[in-house]
Amino acid sequence: MRSKLNSGITIPAAWLSFCLLAASPVLLAGQSVDQAPAPSLRVERHFTVSHRPVVTIQNAASGRVEVKSWKNAEVVIKANRVSDRVGVEMEQADSRIALTASLAEKSSRPGDGESNFEITVPEETDLEIHTTNMGTIYIEQVYGDMTLESRAGDVHLKEVSGYIIVKTLGGSLLCTQCAGKLNFTSVSGGAQFLQPQLSSLSASSTSGNLLYDGDFLRTGIYTLKSGMGLVEVRFSDSDSFDLRAITTTGTVDNQAAAFLKPDSHGLKHLSSKFAHSLTGSVNAGLAQVNLSTFSGTIRIRKRD
Repeated sequence: MRSKLNSGITIPAAWLSFCLLAASPVLLAGQSVDQAPAPSLRVERHFTVSHRPVVTIQNAASGRVEVKSWKNAEVVIKANRVSDRVGVEMEQADSRIALTASLAEKSSRPGDGESNFEITVPEETDLEIHTTNMGTIYIEQVYGDMTLESRAGDVHLKEVSGYIIVKTLGGSLLCTQCAGKLNFTSVSGGAQFLQPQLSSLSASSTSGNLLYDGDFLRTGIYTLKSGMGLVEVRFSDSDSFDLRAITTTGTVDNQAAAFLKPDSHGLKHLSSKFAHSLTGSVNAGLAQVNLSTFSGTIRIRKRD
């Protein structure tokens, strides 16, 4: 079989097929250059440590920072970026591991600056985490000293223990089965302490609500203060604490009058400048509980 070109020249069909096959690798090669895959947006690094590590995180991206523990002497960091607009740097100096997430130029695409981090650490690890954007900090079963700062994201702690400092502007704290000593401060965020085993607590918010629902340890000191929010404490029959509740223009809602007896340690009457106040003891009054608001409500309840 032969083919004719427009010029009238006749070319054998077999020769024409050979020419097309010979040219096809060149076309495919050109396509492979044009369609080269983009750099991976997933980063994973492993760091071997010899003793209790210190992990520091500076995160300017939005997204979730999750820290969990295992029994291995290794820190594993997994970063999942939405785009390459998020720059991720990691470094190790002995048992100190540092992670920095930064943002490049602004983007009009929503969520373009998001990056989620999954971090696995030895059970005994000290943490320092600072986030300057939206995003949740979640930490579970890590035992060590922690400093956690969040501008707008919430902080969730579960089964952690140590000396813990949490600071937020608008984010709230949910602390479940936390032990050790904890200091929480916020402008508008609230805090909930559920089933805690804390020996010392200081929680303060300008307008957020504060809830303590759990046991008060012997000789523990617990201070909860909110300018305009609700401060609520729930206790059990076996708890033993002295209570001091004061508010300037707010109210004191005592739903546990049957369990609260006059202070057993002879506490003097509070200054008359506090329009509403309440003092007393539950059982032997071993722990100390201080509750205060300016214009909010203080509520004392026995746990059901």
